[in-house]
Amino acid sequence: MGYIAPMISIKNLNFSIGGKPLFTGASASVPPKTTVGVIGRNGCGKSTLFKLIRGELTPDGGEIEVPRQARIGGVAQEAPASDISLLDTVLAADTERADLLARAETETDPTQIAEIQTRLADIEAHSAEARASSILQGLGFDKVAQRRACSEFSGGWRMRVALAAVLFSAPDLLLLDEPTNYLDLEGTVWLENFLTRYPHTCLIISHDRDLLNRSVKGVLHCYDGQMTYYTGGYDAFDAARRAKLEQQVALKRKQDLQRAHIQSFVDRFRAQATKARQAQSRIKMLERMQPITAISENAVAEFSFKTPEDLPPPLITVSDAAVGYDGPPVLSKLSFRIDQDDRIALLGANGEGKSTLSKLIAGKLPLMEGTSARSKKLRIGYFAQHQLDELRPEESALQHLTALRPEETPAKLRARLGAAGFGADLVDLPAKRLSGGQKARLLMMLATLDVPHLLILDEPTNHLDIESRDALMHALNDYGGAIILVSHDPHLVEAVADRLWLVGEGRVRNFDGDMSDYRQLLLGQRGVPDRATRDKKAAAKAEKPKPKSAAPAQRSVANLRADAKKCEDRLDKLNRMLKTIDDKLGDGLQKGMMSATEVERISMKRAEVVQAVERAESLWMAALEKLEAAEAA
Repeated sequence: MGYIAPMISIKNLNFSIGGKPLFTGASASVPPKTTVGVIGRNGCGKSTLFKLIRGELTPDGGEIEVPRQARIGGVAQEAPASDISLLDTVLAADTERADLLARAETETDPTQIAEIQTRLADIEAHSAEARASSILQGLGFDKVAQRRACSEFSGGWRMRVALAAVLFSAPDLLLLDEPTNYLDLEGTVWLENFLTRYPHTCLIISHDRDLLNRSVKGVLHCYDGQMTYYTGGYDAFDAARRAKLEQQVALKRKQDLQRAHIQSFVDRFRAQATKARQAQSRIKMLERMQPITAISENAVAEFSFKTPEDLPPPLITVSDAAVGYDGPPVLSKLSFRIDQDDRIALLGANGEGKSTLSKLIAGKLPLMEGTSARSKKLRIGYFAQHQLDELRPEESALQHLTALRPEETPAKLRARLGAAGFGADLVDLPAKRLSGGQKARLLMMLATLDVPHLLILDEPTNHLDIESRDALMHALNDYGGAIILVSHDPHLVEAVADRLWLVGEGRVRNFDGDMSDYRQLLLGQRGVPDRATRDKKAAAKAEKPKPKSAAPAQRSVANLRADAKKCEDRLDKLNRMLKTIDDKLGDGLQKGMMSATEVERISMKRAEVVQAVERAESLWMAALEKLEAAEAA
C-alpha cells in the first residue's frame, strides 16, 4: 500500500497565550477520511488548536499543514436568528449548490448550462432538500418546525441549526468543539450515528466517553504541551496510555536503580588510587545517561457528597397531578413516589418536560391540579446548568460560600473549598474568571452543602472533562441519598441510574429496558436504523452471498461476546438491587419497624425487580447460546 498523505500535519508547534505555553514542540499527524476525537484536560489547548488550524491564530513556531484546497468547516459562533426557515438556512450552507442554482436561473449559453447541470448531478443537488431535512430531523426538528423561521427559536435550538448547516455542507475537514453541549441525549445519539458515516475528516472535541468509543477511529491526546495520536476509540486510547505510563514508570525505576548502583561505586572508590580511573569512567557514564522522567498526570479533584441520615419512606409522593406554567399543563396524569434509595434518570427530548418535572420534584413549581406530599425533614439539592449564569460574577468562591455559611470561620470555609477542588489560587478568584468546569464544581458544592436526602442534577457534566465526569460518577455511586438525573451522557446514566423514566407527550412512564434499548428506540424514531439493521439490509440487497472470511467471523464473535458481557453486567446490577431490597425488607420485619403499607410497597418493588431479573437472565442465556454457536462454527 502506498503512502497516504495526512489530512493534517502538525510539526514542532509552539504557541503561548498570555505567557502561558499551551504547545511546546508538539507534533502529530491526522489521517484523511477519519473521525478523530480530540481529548485532554480542560485548559490544555484543544479549542486553541482548532483556531490555529483555521488560521485564526498564528503559531509562535512550527507549522500546521492542511491541503490547500481543503474546505474547513465548523459550527458558527453565533446561531442564525434570521427570518429564513430552518430548512433554507441549512440548504444555503452548501454554497456551491446555491451558486450553481443561481447561475442556472440566468445562464443562456447551452454549453455552460450543460456544465452546470452536470455539476449539480455530481453533487446530488436533487436530493439536497431530503438530506437537509433528515439532518434537521435527527437533531430534533420535525417537518413543521423545519419550515419555521430561525428567529422563532431560542439560542440553544438555533445552535442546533448551525450544527445541521455545517453537517449538511460536509466540509473536507469538519471541526466540532463539544457539539453535545447544546444537544439532548436524543440528539447526541443521532450525532454519534451520523459521525460513523461521515465521508471526510472530522476532528471533534468531546468529553463524552460513549461518543468517543462509538464514533471515532482515532484519538488525538493533548497533554503537557504535547499531542499524541492513537488509533481506535477512547477505551483503546485509555488502555494504550495506561500501558505507556506503566512502562515509563518501570523504565524510570530501572534507571534509578542503575544510577544508584553506579553512584555507590563512585562514592566508595573515588578516593582509592587503584580504582580512581574506574570511578571517573562511571562518573562520565552517569553524565551521559539521559534521565527518564516518569509521565505524571495530576489527579483530578474528587467530588464528595456526604450521606444524609435516613428518612422514613416515601420522600415524595405525587398523585393524579398536572404541572406547567401559564397555559395548558406541560405534564399531566402524574402519579409517582420517590424513596431514598431511588436512582432515577429522566429520558426524553428537550422541551418534553424533563426540567419541568425536575422543578416540580425540587419544590420550585406548584401543582396545577392533583396532590403531593413530602417528608417534613426532606432536604433537596438542586443543580441545573442555567445556574452557572446566576453566579455573582464579581464575587469569589469564598464569598459565595460565606453568604451561605456566615457563622463559619474563613479557615473552615477554605477547607470546604479545598475539599471541593478549589486550591489557594482559585478560592479568591472572581466567578467571572473561573472556567466552566470550575463554576460547575462550585455550584455542585453549594447544592450539596446541606447534605440533601435527594439530589437533582440537570445536565451536570456539560463543562466537565472525562476525568471529572468519572469522579462525579464515583461520588454519586457512593452517595447515600436519592438521585434524579437528567444528562446527555449515556455513560453516566448507565453507571448511576437504576430506573429510567421516559418523559414525553405530556406523560411520565417507566422505560422497561436499558440505555442500549433506548438508543435503538431513538434511532428508529429519528429515521436512522441502527448499525445492525443497516448491516442486515445491506446483506439482503446483495445478489450473491459472499464467501465468509476470518475477519468478519472474528468481529461477529467479538460483538456477541460484548453483548453477553453487557447482559451479564445488567443481571449483576439487578441482583445487587434485589439483595438491597431483601436486606431492607428483612431488617424491617425483624425489628418490627415496618408498617403493613411499607411492607406492601417494598414487596411490590421487589416483584418488579424479580421480573427484571428473570428477563435479564433470559437475555443473558440467549446471548450465551449465540456466542457458543458462533465460536463452534
